Amino acid sequence: MKRVAILISGGGSNMIRLVETMQAEGYAAPVLVASNDPTAAGLAKAAVKGVPTVAVDHRPFGKDRAAFEAELLQPLLAAEPDVLCLAGFMRVLTPGFVTRFSGRMLNIHPSLLPKYPGLHTHQRALDAGDAEAGCTVHEVTPVLDDGPILGQARVPVLPGDDADTLAARVLTMEHQLYPAVLRRFVAGDRTPVLL
Repeated sequence: MKRVAILISGGGSNMIRLVETMQAEGYAAPVLVASNDPTAAGLAKAAVKGVPTVAVDHRPFGKDRAAFEAELLQPLLAAEPDVLCLAGFMRVLTPGFVTRFSGRMLNIHPSLLPKYPGLHTHQRALDAGDAEAGCTVHEVTPVLDDGPILGQARVPVLPGDDADTLAARVLTMEHQLYPAVLRRFVAGDRTPVLL
């Protein structure tokens, strides 16, 4: 069975959906949840689900991303993951880190890539007058939010939407899309999932 480690920075709602579906369906095993923030609420949620957790606070490392990543790599490599899932992990990873997990690191991003890489995706979609928004699961490459697309889910932009209401609707789809993509990915199938 494929071993999956998950990186989070906050509440971990996508991580919980991944853990729950892996545990219920047995398509993979969650072996570690790691965070760059020791106060991330998702760590306690993962522990309740019986998943080992670790926190490596990025702040003491300042701008030295490589030193932070070297510290993070120790528990990650010890967990021996086959797949690494980014689920609301709010740190940009160096090419050296990304290359180490090349072809086996996934990320979920709250826009229909290639539209709106980076931050503030929902407001950007609203500002552009888009009729639809959504989320994308993609392979992680050294270029931010630019790897091969493994799945997308779309939602309509409704009259009166603001960034918060649109984000909530997109998050509901994220919780469906990410497990569907991971289930397919660990089986060796990179055919995009479209919801």
